[in-house]
Amino acid sequence: MKIFFKTFVTGFLIFTILLVPIQWGLSLAGNIRLFSGTEKLMDDMPVLVDRNSPFFEAFKDKNRVNILVLGVNDGMTDTLMLGSYDLDAKHVDVISIPRDTYYEREGADSAAEKKINSIYSVDKAVGTASAVSDILMGMPINYYVVVDYDVVKKVVNSMGGVPMNITFHMHYNDPYDDPPLKIDIPEGYQVLDGDKAVEFLRFRKGSGGYAGYPEGDIGRIKAQQEFIKSAFRQALGFSLPKVVKTTLDNVDSDLPLGMATKLAANAVGLDGEDMQTVMIPGESGTKDGLSYWFSDEDGIEEMLTQIYQIEPDQAEAE
Repeated sequence: MKIFFKTFVTGFLIFTILLVPIQWGLSLAGNIRLFSGTEKLMDDMPVLVDRNSPFFEAFKDKNRVNILVLGVNDGMTDTLMLGSYDLDAKHVDVISIPRDTYYEREGADSAAEKKINSIYSVDKAVGTASAVSDILMGMPINYYVVVDYDVVKKVVNSMGGVPMNITFHMHYNDPYDDPPLKIDIPEGYQVLDGDKAVEFLRFRKGSGGYAGYPEGDIGRIKAQQEFIKSAFRQALGFSLPKVVKTTLDNVDSDLPLGMATKLAANAVGLDGEDMQTVMIPGESGTKDGLSYWFSDEDGIEEMLTQIYQIEPDQAEAE
């Protein structure tokens, strides 16, 4: 099994960025890059706020910073999540986009190329961000973060593990994977260390008579979101400086130091209740012989209305 679920780093990274200690470079605030990313969404995205969006005024006027986090493996995105931080309300919304989401794009000839996870192999972060923004009705995306699954072990260990209630015995064995993969996490409450966290995030289905997620990929996303919430609460403790340093040393992003400092100053006082996780509405289906997640435009409109706290008649007027 080749897929590595980086959902923990995906969600948690957003929050560690928000909580970077203010003293880290206040005198250097500006356009100095925190990370080693080679693309810049602010320069390369064709439209920052889509004027054709029914939510144009809300997107333009709301004081939010939106960060797209990409968990990449074998040249494709295994995990896509958009972290949206409301600087006025001090609230974080994390929107999950299933990797099998159907998205038609120019040059996508095969059925596999119509899954959103394939865009990164051709158009990297900028192309993926444009597609996500399109699905989310023109929602602006300001920055991106690319993570590697090895970061999971380092970050989880730096915070002393992540408490989780495992609802069923996760067991999977693939001797042909490179290296061979063995997942064995018993049912019950426990603190997952770095190695077990990777097993948890890689788990897709059971083997040897053991069960998997009843809802398939959607069940996995829900489990990952619970993991994010637990990790967020765990990281807000005394180990936060160490966790932040570990994260910053192991990611690729176009987030500048000036913006990180602004977010840090604003995010003082956040706690575990200041976060909400959602998934883009839709349904599973097949087309051209492949399984997809088909997003639901009406459901997305309702989701964005709730996130941006827009009155229904306001959205219609726009």
